[in-house]
Amino acid sequence: MELHEPPPRTRQPEGCLTVAIRVPLRIVVLVLVVPVRMAWDVLVATGRFLRDTVLRLLGRALLWAGTALFVRPLAGLWRHALVPVGRALARLGTVLVVVPAAWVYARVLSPVGHAVTWLLRGIATILAAAGNGVCTAVTWLARYLLVVPARWLYDRVLTPVGRAVARCARGLGWLLGMIGTGIGVALYGTLRVLLVLPALALWRWVLAPVGRFLAVVAYEVGDALGHAWRIAGRISRAVGRALATLFRWIFVEPLRRVYRTVLTPVGHLVRDAVLRPAAEGARVVGRAVREALAGARDTVRQARADLRRMLFGDPGQPAPVDRRELQRPATRSLGSSTTALTKD
Repeated sequence: MELHEPPPRTRQPEGCLTVAIRVPLRIVVLVLVVPVRMAWDVLVATGRFLRDTVLRLLGRALLWAGTALFVRPLAGLWRHALVPVGRALARLGTVLVVVPAAWVYARVLSPVGHAVTWLLRGIATILAAAGNGVCTAVTWLARYLLVVPARWLYDRVLTPVGRAVARCARGLGWLLGMIGTGIGVALYGTLRVLLVLPALALWRWVLAPVGRFLAVVAYEVGDALGHAWRIAGRISRAVGRALATLFRWIFVEPLRRVYRTVLTPVGHLVRDAVLRPAAEGARVVGRAVREALAGARDTVRQARADLRRMLFGDPGQPAPVDRRELQRPATRSLGSSTTALTKD
């Protein structure tokens, strides 16, 4: 299967105004952006160095300090003080409040509530019966004293008057609509001649060309800033690499050579001539001190035993106990002399 590559993008022909704006604008923007990009790269490198060397260690130290000073004490306070106190208060509240309240509810309030409910139900039943009669009488009086006269008044008087008023309102609305339409047409023609046509001419012959010019300038400024930022980044990287190489040649390499040729042999010499003999001597001294302490402990233990023997005498020796198993009698056989026939 053949892969069809997309056709190359054709650049639109550019006018002389665009080219005349682009070249000097890019030069000026590059001169202005290079110091800003170099300062930005320096700040980024400094921030990374501080983050890796100072802020991370400071954060770990603050985390450890916060854990040691706040988290662990608060956790211990919660676990060993607040939780037992809360449990004790809960038990005390259960004994002093919940149990008496439950007893009062079950033994006092519930019977009183049932009695009051029964009494209110009886009163409500009586009132409902009386209310039904009163409502029936009031409904009959309201029907024949209010509803029937109001319906006759609506059908015979208000409906014809409302229809006449509606017809008058529709005629007045049509007349006002015609007057408003004429006034609107006249105002539209006047405003179109006085405002719309001049504004359209201003937009077409003044504002649109100026806007296109400003759009071209803004696009070229943004494009120039992008090119300048990228070129400044390359320049900044080149300058940084040159400074890093110079720093390595001036400081790092001499220090490395001094470390390899001077400090490492001196360190090995100090280790072999001083530190190892000192460590061996320290081990010998430590061994002698441990042996001396062991001898002193044995001496003190013997002296304490002698003193106890002088004061209380020798402890009695326990009687020996024969822990051997009991021997069972030998099994009788024909050759044994324990039988009655072979017994002497």
